[in-house]
Order: sequence, then C-alpha cells, then structure tokens
Amino acid sequence: MDPGGRALSTVVYSDGDRRTADRTWLVAVAAALWGTDGLLRLPLAGQLPAATIVFWEHLLIVLVLIPFLPSAVRAFRGAAPRERLALLVIGVGSSAVATALFTQAFTYGDPVTPLVLQKLQPVVAVVAAAALLGERFRPGYWAFAVPALIGAWLVAFKDPLSVAPTALVAALLAIGAAVLWAIGTVLGRMVSVRMPSRDVTVLRFAIGLPAAAVVLALNGAPLAVTPAQLGPLALLALVPGLLGLSLYYLGLRATAAARATLAELAFPVTAALIGVTLLGASLTVTQWVGLVVVVAAVTGLGLRERSRQPLVVAPVPTAPAR
Repeated sequence: MDPGGRALSTVVYSDGDRRTADRTWLVAVAAALWGTDGLLRLPLAGQLPAATIVFWEHLLIVLVLIPFLPSAVRAFRGAAPRERLALLVIGVGSSAVATALFTQAFTYGDPVTPLVLQKLQPVVAVVAAAALLGERFRPGYWAFAVPALIGAWLVAFKDPLSVAPTALVAALLAIGAAVLWAIGTVLGRMVSVRMPSRDVTVLRFAIGLPAAAVVLALNGAPLAVTPAQLGPLALLALVPGLLGLSLYYLGLRATAAARATLAELAFPVTAALIGVTLLGASLTVTQWVGLVVVVAAVTGLGLRERSRQPLVVAPVPTAPAR
C-alpha cells in the first residue's frame, strides 16, 4: 500500500498479450485531430506572438474545465509525490513550454516542418519510457529509429546539404517540442494508471496556465487579442487541444504503446496533407523522400511491435486505474 492507502500496482513485463480492451482507434482519432492544428495555428502565428497564443489556449480550456477542477485538485492532493512531480512536468514542460516552442516554429514560414517533425515523438517516447519507466527495447529497434531520424532531417530542410539558419531554428524548436511532448506522454501514461484520464487532462491545462502566464511575461508579449482572433483561438484550444488530448488520454489507458505509436501516424499524415493542400506549402523531392522514409520507418516499427516478440517490451500494470 502507498501512503494514500491505495493498493500499489504490480508490474509484469508483457509478451505481447492483447486480451485487454483495445482503443487504438480512439488514439488514431485524437492524432488526426492534432493534424488539424497547423490549419488554425499558422494564421494566428502570423498575427500574435507564440506566448500570447499559448496563454489564451490554456486560459480558454481551463475556463471550460472549471466544473471538473475540484475533482482534479483532490486527485492531485491524493497522488504520490512522484505522480505530483510528473503532473508538474506535464503541465509546465509538455503543455506550456512545448506548445510555445511549437507555435514559435511556425513563425519561420514553413508549416510542414514543425508538423511532420512531431513524428519523432514516438521514437523519443520509447527512449524516455526506457529511462523513466523501465521499458526495455532490443537492438533491432535502431533499424527503425535511425532511418526515421535521417528521414526527419530530409523533411526539415529543402536542401539537406545546405541548411539555412532559419530552417535550422524552426527544426530545433519543433524537435524541442517533440521531446517535451514525448516525455509528457510517458509521464501521462504513468499517472493515468493511478488517476482518471479526465483528471490528468484537467491538471495538464490547470498547471500549464500559470506556466503559460510566466512565458508570456518573460517574452513581454501582449495579453490582449482582438474579437476576430478569439474565434480561431477557441477552435485551436478546443478541437486539437482539449478534445484531441481528452480522447488521447482516454485511448492511451487501454492501448499498448506499440499500437498507440502506429495509431499516431494519423497525425503526420493529416498534418502533411493539410500543409500541402490548404496551407500553400510545397515539398522538394528530398522532402517527399524524407516524408516517405519517416512514415515507413515508424509504420514498420509499429507493425513489428505487433508480433509476439516485440522489439520494445513494456511493463504493464496489472491493477486497473481507479
């Protein structure tokens, strides 16, 4: 038993057994919603500083979630110190700071690079899960990870052998956001074992709001927005933001990491299609090659993980979330 009186979850290494209920489809729907992010974020990034957009995203979501805040606060108070720390990292780093980095990446004029580079998130998440949660992966994992990294480089730059400084900065911002979001995914998986997904979602944004306010103050960004900007901000906050993350956390509780990784392919595919067809982006031959390599490498990893001897062996809690 932990200090809070709840039974501790024992951990057993999975051999690929899939007898539990599966919600892979729900993770895919959430990832597809994330793919619409650029359609809303890019026009706003040309009008408002990234810190202002991120602050209003969190503020609008927290206002919607106020009825659920007391329950989430009680859950936070009843959580173990490790879980509280994880929630703070999720709220500050994965929610406020990562979203600010991602939004800032759009100011460099390329809507595809920051979106597609998020496909690195599952790769980073597996490494973070190994370090933070004790998940193990076999050497064959790198046969998929290395091509994914090379493909991401090709996608990031129109001429991969001659990198423009602005393109480099945009890519680094996007990768920074991907790393923080990946860590947030791992920590979110950890706390969702002991806490309802709704409370995890509420706490993510409730903790992220003051962090977003600090980012706003440090950047000296304006707080005020126009009435015409409020509509797109609300859509950005509620559709790829609140709805997408709510579905994701709900699906993640009943979806193995390998299947979730495969389902998340809906994000870059949707994002790239929106970038090329609706945002006026164009890809060079090497960028198309990179896109194919990234998708093929991560799809191959996801398919390989569905075997009875997956490359990544994840510890699975035997006790259900309360």
